[in-house]
Amino acid sequence: MVRKSSGLRQAAAVLAVALAATAAAAVPGGARAQDTLERLRDGAPLRIGVANERPYAWIDETGRATGEAPEIARHVLGEIAPGSELEASASDFGALIPRLQAGEIDVIAAGMFITPARCTQVAFSDPTYVIGEAFAVNPGNPKNVTDYQSISADESVTVGLIAGTVEYNYALVTGIPADRALLYRSFERAIQGLKAGEVDAVGLTSLTAKGLAAGDPAVEATAQFYPTLDGEEVKGYGGFAFRKDDEALRKAFQAALDGFLGSDAHWQLVAPFGFTPDMAPDKTAEALCDS
Repeated sequence: MVRKSSGLRQAAAVLAVALAATAAAAVPGGARAQDTLERLRDGAPLRIGVANERPYAWIDETGRATGEAPEIARHVLGEIAPGSELEASASDFGALIPRLQAGEIDVIAAGMFITPARCTQVAFSDPTYVIGEAFAVNPGNPKNVTDYQSISADESVTVGLIAGTVEYNYALVTGIPADRALLYRSFERAIQGLKAGEVDAVGLTSLTAKGLAAGDPAVEATAQFYPTLDGEEVKGYGGFAFRKDDEALRKAFQAALDGFLGSDAHWQLVAPFGFTPDMAPDKTAEALCDS
């Protein structure tokens, strides 16, 4: 009886395997799911995530994604999947990586700085630009804010930081205490905080600060600087971020970038957003991840 029962179980197991194989064979394309690049080449949209930070990436009043990163992504998409289009959605900057990892978006196209910490979470393209930092301040810069050390040294100065950005790390490393470093979820809310007197400055990239000041007489941008952290000058290198298992998409995207970045067509495309040839990066994503 025991042998008979064991034999029946073995037969049932064999039958189950056979049925599973038959079912898998009946699924179009087999059991393997399409990767993102294949979906794009079949006409699916490339879902990009932005943080509505000008001039890097935002969704304009018509619903179109624009800025340095979306326009480059649109060009690349025309090379690697001509039948596909961009589909953009905005979120807080700090939510971009979690959204990418959750599969809600395919690429972060927000000018995200490439850092070793972020490299443990996502895969980056090579950078498309290099830039320094600045602050949005009240007109006349009454607190004489010039860099993070100047804020750290003056106990009367408070700074606003956007959650998830590298500026938070700059403030932390330079010794600005938490009670003088207020976190905001969005760039818009941080600028509102500056105007309301909640903070004396908002830490940003120089282009973001410059753009905000150009459109608002109540905001002034400080001069660009490169933060010095632990005795080393730090520059910001921004690129596109992908899920680590989306290697086919990242490689195709990178190959298209290799033939485009640094060309006259590239600089003409991003010139309206304030990007110029002197912002050409001098490091690869691999070097930045290993730094």
